[in-house]
Amino acid sequence: MPSSVIDPLELLTAKEDRKPSFLSSVYNPAASTAAGFGLACMLNWGLRKPIFSGIQNHVGFALLGLLGGTYLDKKRNEELATRDAILRHYVQLHPEDFPPIQRKKYADVLEQWVPIR
Repeated sequence: MPSSVIDPLELLTAKEDRKPSFLSSVYNPAASTAAGFGLACMLNWGLRKPIFSGIQNHVGFALLGLLGGTYLDKKRNEELATRDAILRHYVQLHPEDFPPIQRKKYADVLEQWVPIR
């Protein structure tokens, strides 16, 4: 049973409780790939060509989208890791600003609901 007091530093370091979903690692590269393919279709449409003509352009734009999405996803993860490290370090240096948090139940926070008829 979890304790009734939460340490703020524990919130920033407890990674074993969180499991990322499969979709979280695939979404950005897949969306960028679809955007690259869609861009090739839009270029053909704008140039008044058949939408799926020049399949090499579709493959190239999709590949660029995949590479760009993977790169941006990696950079975002690095920035978030850096931000978390900075926050963890700040909490370690200033523990007096972050007292332990007392857990509350919904019953303690929410008011009694009485229907008005």
